[in-house]
Amino acid sequence: MGRALWQESALSLAKMIKDGDVSSRDVVEAHLARIEQVNPSVNAIVEIRPQEVLREADAADARLRAGEVLGTLHGVPFSVKTNIDVAGYATTQASVALKDWMATTDAAAVQRMRSAGAVVLARTNMPDLGLRVNTESSLYGPTHNPWRHGVTAGGSSGGEASAIASGQSPIGLGNDIGGSLRNPAYACGIASIKPSRGRVPQGNRSDKIEMALNAQIMLAEGVLARHVADVRAGLEVIMGAHPFDPQSIDAPLRGRPVSRRVALVPEPDGGTTSPEISDAVRLAGRALEAAGYEVEEVQPPMLFEAYFAWTELMATTLAVEAPLFVDLIGEGGQRFLQLTDVGFAPATPESQHLMHQNRYKVARAWREFMTTYPLIVGPTWAHAPFELGFDIIDTESALKVAESFRFVLPANLLGLPAACVPTGVANGLPTGVQVIGELLREDLCLDAAETIEGAVGVLTPIDPRS
Repeated sequence: MGRALWQESALSLAKMIKDGDVSSRDVVEAHLARIEQVNPSVNAIVEIRPQEVLREADAADARLRAGEVLGTLHGVPFSVKTNIDVAGYATTQASVALKDWMATTDAAAVQRMRSAGAVVLARTNMPDLGLRVNTESSLYGPTHNPWRHGVTAGGSSGGEASAIASGQSPIGLGNDIGGSLRNPAYACGIASIKPSRGRVPQGNRSDKIEMALNAQIMLAEGVLARHVADVRAGLEVIMGAHPFDPQSIDAPLRGRPVSRRVALVPEPDGGTTSPEISDAVRLAGRALEAAGYEVEEVQPPMLFEAYFAWTELMATTLAVEAPLFVDLIGEGGQRFLQLTDVGFAPATPESQHLMHQNRYKVARAWREFMTTYPLIVGPTWAHAPFELGFDIIDTESALKVAESFRFVLPANLLGLPAACVPTGVANGLPTGVQVIGELLREDLCLDAAETIEGAVGVLTPIDPRS
């Protein structure tokens, strides 16, 4: 007996649809049935309109019969995080206060997925306004990790990762300002890409205020899927300049040849790392060595400075923006912000000037380092996924969580691409690494991630476990 349609990769589904082996309606119906079966146990998907999705699938099938030119993902369903505009849906950002905030147009990434023939399947959960690395929403409730009920799926794109890992969606869209594409991919055992600054257009027409400084510098839209090849295909669909995003650019995915040297970072400076995590990083290093990469254990420069600069940029921007959003987030999100407040003095012109000078200094040090080591491979989180609610017990637990995701921060601060890929399972939960590359070298990140995937295998989809 063959695999069920919900078990297939996005590219496999696209090929099956184009070859006439199955219809888009068949694929959508399989995913709708899977959602009905497993979503009650994980609460990853928070809105679905079956009749609307099936109409889109039927339209895709009609275009195929008419002999029209088909896009890369023709007829394939995809899911969308609830802070990304989808026309006719509320961009709730998982906040009770925004539950009726309707979008009248698609965000650029959604628009481009549709242009590639993909079909909007569902909206997925996130923490209020994306301000936690744990997906617990005041509007929708918590999302559970399909590997273990009661454990975080990560955040803030946790609904996406949980849905994809449990076979409810083959591919989806999220975003990342502090690991929010990579944290959930790691926690749920799937793949993702945080693209370089400007690679993928971002922003919502439903937004009533302009993008904050921290987001202009550090936020990126990206793709999650079970297979690295699907992540690459999704990135190729959504990337490129768009008139709505003044920072978005056109640039080829493939760059010039560089050395195959890798800086392996099993225990990044700035905190502790669990043995199973450092073992997973070294496993990834062995997989790369076997494929001809030259791997050396070495720390990137100025890690403490990078963590500090990310934190200061986030904190000072949030302090200015707080009056605009503080009433929009639930109690859990507000508590996490309070517990992780490191007490920066109010920003001054001088402190802001120094902060950006320091950011530039870190960027220069990393550029020089990556001339020798074009790829950096290390943990996504330094510890295993935690239990739901652990991040807001007290200051100690909140800072422990912050310590765990510290190594995702430099890629946001510096606008660098970073791919996430699983490396196995330890104590019943996934392990994984992120592969960081130089600016606009997503191709190198994805090539290395695919090499690791080839050695380890694809861990999902799985049935949600208790």
